[in-house]
Amino acid sequence: MPHSLPPSPKSTRKDGRNGITKFTNCRILRGNSLVNEDLWVDSVTGKIIPSQAAFYDDLILPDDVINLAGRILSPGLIECQLNGAFGFNFSTLLEPAAYAKKIREVNRQLVTTGVTSYMPTITSQRSEIYKSALPHLGPSGDYQVAEDGAESVGAHVEGPFLSPTKNGIHNVDVLRQAQCFEDLEDCYGVGNLHSEDGYRPAAVKMITAAPEIGQMTALIPELTRRGIVYSIGHSEATYEEASVAVGAGATMITHLFNAMRPLHHRNPGIFGVLGIAESQPRPWFGIIADGEHLHPTTIKIAFNAHPDGFILVTDAMHLVGLPDGVYAWTNGDYRIAGSSITLIECVNNFLNWTGASIPQALNAVTATPAAMLGLQGTKGCLQEGADADLVVFSENVSSQGRRELVIDEVWKFGTRVFSR
Repeated sequence: MPHSLPPSPKSTRKDGRNGITKFTNCRILRGNSLVNEDLWVDSVTGKIIPSQAAFYDDLILPDDVINLAGRILSPGLIECQLNGAFGFNFSTLLEPAAYAKKIREVNRQLVTTGVTSYMPTITSQRSEIYKSALPHLGPSGDYQVAEDGAESVGAHVEGPFLSPTKNGIHNVDVLRQAQCFEDLEDCYGVGNLHSEDGYRPAAVKMITAAPEIGQMTALIPELTRRGIVYSIGHSEATYEEASVAVGAGATMITHLFNAMRPLHHRNPGIFGVLGIAESQPRPWFGIIADGEHLHPTTIKIAFNAHPDGFILVTDAMHLVGLPDGVYAWTNGDYRIAGSSITLIECVNNFLNWTGASIPQALNAVTATPAAMLGLQGTKGCLQEGADADLVVFSENVSSQGRRELVIDEVWKFGTRVFSR
């Protein structure tokens, strides 16, 4: 567990190197700005370290100095809704060793897309699939090393406590209602909803559910007490019902506008809880910027309504990362599909559709999801003591004038794991 230790620039490896890298001549993401600063990281502790203390107080020299020639240095990207990738669907029933092997393969490939932390997402399924898959999908950072690739920050269970009239692609036959917390435990498995021995967090980090179905709103306080994020989604909730859910502790909205009651001038529905005049904290919300789920202007309206709550997600299926072709989908179906969108493609779409700044776009996949997950100071930032998960970006402008951030390098726990 090298990266779970506190920062210690005096640490050394067996080969005599101290594991410290200094990035210089770079533009670092700090809030809503790109700041010209150096950044020091320690691959022994896996953390960002204080450069002044290392150099002036401890007289430490870095093993490597990397001149980024003015390129952007960002925290690693955080994906909050990924249903599968590189040919593997997380909602798959497999023998445990085979499932674990598939997850390791996804993690190593996913990190090459700039995603260093993610929430593996399971859609509405039979209980046996949750109980089989979730033990493999819990937070993994405390026992992974850099070379393992992207880490899970906890599973996202999207369903099955959804509105049958807003099911989207979810199989309506497996949807359920919860009347008490035991119904959730029966569905997901008792051990997946509570921390083991008070140290290791629960496998489930976020639940998407329709607050108006069964007694879900009444169950929100118990979920949040356990550190589980309640996200409103796949719902017919009125504005009033959504407001009650937020008052009970709902802090997130799953893919805003999709699979929910539409905005109406007499009842703004779930979107209404983002209003600035609300008397309670406004929730964070996910947006799919793939050009299919939402019109670009709708995305701009959502961002302007609550910029600090705006989180870009892909909601990608297992086809992401695969070449064009015909692939097995679910329940024996086959579909012709091109490559699904990646998170950096969503960032680039958002940049071009809204005129947002680069810091605003990057915050939507770094600092903002980290805040939603309660990971401030550890993920989604470049402050001292944070995990040294980094992405190096170049800026490109196409002949059509489209701005793009291009991933040049990805670093995990202070170690380079991908280079373009």
